[in-house]
Amino acid sequence: MELRNAAIVLEDGTVIEGKSFGAKKISGGELVFHTGMSGYQEILSDPSYSGQIVVMTYPHIGNYGINAEDRESSTLHLSGFVVGQYQPLHRHWRSEESLHDHLHRFDVPGIFDVDTRMLTRKIRNQGSMKAVITSLEDLDQAKEMLLEMPPMEGQNLIAKVSTSKSYVWKSQDMSTGKGSLVVIDCGVKYNILRCFEELGISCVVLPPDSTREEILEYKPSGIFLSNGPGDPAAIEGLPAVVESFFGELPIFGICLGHQMLARAVGGKTYKLKFGHHGANHPVKNQLNQKIEITSQNHGFAVDRQSLERAAREKNLDLKITHLHLTDDTVEGFEIPDLNIKAIQYHPESCPGPHDSKYLFKEFVECLKTK
Repeated sequence: MELRNAAIVLEDGTVIEGKSFGAKKISGGELVFHTGMSGYQEILSDPSYSGQIVVMTYPHIGNYGINAEDRESSTLHLSGFVVGQYQPLHRHWRSEESLHDHLHRFDVPGIFDVDTRMLTRKIRNQGSMKAVITSLEDLDQAKEMLLEMPPMEGQNLIAKVSTSKSYVWKSQDMSTGKGSLVVIDCGVKYNILRCFEELGISCVVLPPDSTREEILEYKPSGIFLSNGPGDPAAIEGLPAVVESFFGELPIFGICLGHQMLARAVGGKTYKLKFGHHGANHPVKNQLNQKIEITSQNHGFAVDRQSLERAAREKNLDLKITHLHLTDDTVEGFEIPDLNIKAIQYHPESCPGPHDSKYLFKEFVECLKTK
């Protein structure tokens, strides 16, 4: 691996020098940090990171390499990767290539030998900000790119990461998918589909702009709304389609899907200062008073007051089921009479703990009793 000088240029004018690995290119996005100690391959392939540069707070990254089994999508979606100490010597029995080669193969730039603790403190204090990874020779071009780069608010990014045509997930009969759970793909992670597969549920995956009529063609047993990137308030059409199935089919939403369900009810969303990105976030289950350690990746949250007000106006028996213990943001709600369940965090983990996988079983029971 050839070591090259590089820099990351921040929206506030900060320039931090380091060493380049992965693809040799200029790339910009919203700078966020992830607090997981491992799981970098799942993070890289998570479609929800589209348009973002990810800073890993754990210092040693790359030591167990990359393997084909741990992908969460078919490609990499993030704009860049920032680590403290890159480990080029990868030692693990499942490793198939280095992190450098993986980033290079998917045309994603990385930078290491930088102070990620300082970067994280800056994001926590000032909020997520725009940034560009660049060579030292292209600093002026990077600064111009920052001026032209739009903020994350107002961006609809799901078309960049979702499927353009329907497919049946690992089904022996790839022809119809009739009677399957319909998954609306806004950037679905593979492990969500694996969780349903483990429970014996066949999934047909549809594009996010699918109409009510196109969904009904599959005679679905239920509807699942996936995770995805960008501003939920910028997504038009999908909330109305979802609302049309209220009371008709069981519906489950995760992350962006949770926000889509909230908007379908009539609630609003807002931008968090620096988002929740990590594998160690404490969430309280309001139904049983238990604490779950969760995997999270979102930069927007549901406004509780607007959601509860909209539910009252529509005479819906909505219950807030989960709250984040650090800032009291809404992490889940349900409308039992309509078989609707929404979760902001990632119960499928990858990476992260498995405290919340029971949510998939609960939803599958709704499918069976429909």
